This record gives sequence, structure tokens and C-alpha cells, in this order.
Amino acid sequence: MVEAIISLRRFIRRLLARVDAPLMLALMTVMAVSLLVQASAGEDPLRAVLAQGARFVIGSAALVLIANTSPANLRAWTPWVYGFTLALMPLVFLFGSGRSANLWLDLGVFYLQPGELLKLSVPMMLAWYLNRQTLPPSWRTLLVSAVIVGAPVALIVKQPDFGTGMLVLASGGFALFLAGLQWQRIAFAAAAAAAAIPIGYQFLMPYQKDRIHVFLNPESAPQGAGWNIIQSKIAIGSGGLTGKGWGDSTQANLDFLPEHTTDFAFSVFSEEWGWLGVLAILLVYFFIISRALWMAMNARDAYSRLLAGALALTFFIYILVNAGMVAGFLPVVGVPMPLISYGGTSAVSLLAGFGLVMSAYSHRKYLAD
Repeated sequence: MVEAIISLRRFIRRLLARVDAPLMLALMTVMAVSLLVQASAGEDPLRAVLAQGARFVIGSAALVLIANTSPANLRAWTPWVYGFTLALMPLVFLFGSGRSANLWLDLGVFYLQPGELLKLSVPMMLAWYLNRQTLPPSWRTLLVSAVIVGAPVALIVKQPDFGTGMLVLASGGFALFLAGLQWQRIAFAAAAAAAAIPIGYQFLMPYQKDRIHVFLNPESAPQGAGWNIIQSKIAIGSGGLTGKGWGDSTQANLDFLPEHTTDFAFSVFSEEWGWLGVLAILLVYFFIISRALWMAMNARDAYSRLLAGALALTFFIYILVNAGMVAGFLPVVGVPMPLISYGGTSAVSLLAGFGLVMSAYSHRKYLAD
């Protein structure tokens, strides 16, 4: 019995040896904040905390498992992972469920959102492809990369899930940028994207157009589409410097703020903890991004560097879009605040992504040898 316990301890110690302690501690801090928000704002606080906690446990287990997987194995499995997650997307159109869009697959035990998985598989596939090419990318490489990224983005936007589609697109763009994409080609792509905006606008769903109009003038529909932004700004502003205190968010408790556990969870946090609380959690986020980028820079192969760097920068976009959305600086696109908003597949995929980052860093000596 004693030998079994000793063996188990050694096994756990070996598993945790690949986990970056500073980064994991910062992630656990954000997860703890999420549980506080869910306990405060959830309609059924105990159920919300238990469900969110269970997802964090599953995501952390995935993080540890992936961190202990060598980049060589991850690179070998990448095409299969990409193909599998891409194959799930047509199933969403056939069997998907959701309130405003068919985003989830009901697997009985839990709901799976394939679009969230593509946030991992697309940068993995692009890093796999770029690792096999001469860098900086040529026009031919850019064309193939556009297909790798464009196919899943088109399927996600078709659901429709514009926010997730843009995050997947951003992850691909960051991988190309880190691969040494020339500034002239970046400028060309930016100009082409700007020119395509009027055309793309015509293909937006009516509610997506309403979100843009409301973003430009929320007071034009204070009882309609502008309600969310107005109430979110009230929540943030009423928090003041130190906040109203945990559990005292009037916007959430009185149901003025819709989606206060998901898309607008950060508004609840801002009202309860004030600007000092917001500054504190943003500093934790800044440390997470900085640490992940530093780990990406110290990876020893192109696949690991591109993948880890793209995931870290996409995490930054997550934060930027949600913070801008709840503050009224960006349109409402349904992007949650990472690891704070209530969500299953999102939380697990984010933690799994940091497992990829840790794998790239922790195996660097092995790769150098």
C-alpha cells in the first residue's frame, strides 16, 4: 500500500513537472474570480458554481495531459485533429441547437460547441503547414493558408456565430504574422479587408446589422437592441472606484442586465469590485499573455513557436473584444470574457490551449537535444 502511494506521488509529480507554475497560478486566479461571479450573479448559484467548477477541472486535466505531450506528437496528430473538428461543423447544421443560432451539439451528457474547438485546431493546422514551408510565407503559402483558415471561418459565420468566426480568423492571422509575413502584404490584406466591408455588410443577418447600428447609437433603441449596452455601461459606471461589494450588483440581481453570467459577466464583476478590481484582473490577464508569449519565444521549433504565440495573442483578442463590448466601445458579438464568463466548451478549450503553450516550453530541452 505504501509503495502504491509513493508510486502515485511520483506519477503526479512527473505530470506536474511539465506545468508552468506561474502561468497555472494566474489561470487559477481568474477561475476563482469566475466562480465568485457565478455565485453572485447566477440564478441558481450553487448549480452554476458546481457546473463551472466541473468544467474547470476537466479543462485543467486536459491542460496537464497536453502539457505532458511532446510537440512532435502534437504535430503528428494535428491534421487528424483539424480534420475531425472541421467534420463536426456540418453536424451542427443538421442536429445543432441554440436559442438564436445552432451552435451546440447535444451529446446527452453535455453540449459541445465545435466552433470553440476550431480555435485550437485551426492555429495548430496552420502552424503545422507553415512549419513545412520556407519562411517568410510566399504568395502560394498564403493562398493555402487562406484555405486552411477560410473554410472553418465560413462554416462558423454561416451558423451564424460571427464572434467565434472572427476569433478563429484572428488566430490564423497571428500565426502568419509570427511566421514573418511582410508588412507590405499585411497592408495589402488590410486594404482588401477594408474594401470588402461594404460587400460583407450585405450578407449580415438582420440582428447583426442591428448590433452595428446600436453600437453607433445605443440610445436609438433603449428598450430594444440598445438595452444590453446601456445597462452594461450603467453597471460598470455604478461600480465606482471600489465597487458595491460581492453579491450587491443591482443590475444583475434585479435582472436589468441580460446574459449577466455569460457575455456580460465582466459587467457584473465591474459593478461589484469597481475600477480597482477591474485593474487587478486586467493585470492578471496581462501576466498570462506576457508569460505565454515569453514561453512561445523560448520554444525550440517553428511549430511550437507559431502555435503558442498565436494562441497567446488570440487570448488577448478575447479579452479586448469582450471588454470593449461591455463598455460600449465595440459591437455586441457574443464573445465571452475568457475563463470568467459561464461556458463549457469555451473554458475547456482555453485551458487546453494553455496546455499546448506549456508543452511548447516544457519540452524545449528535449527538442534542442
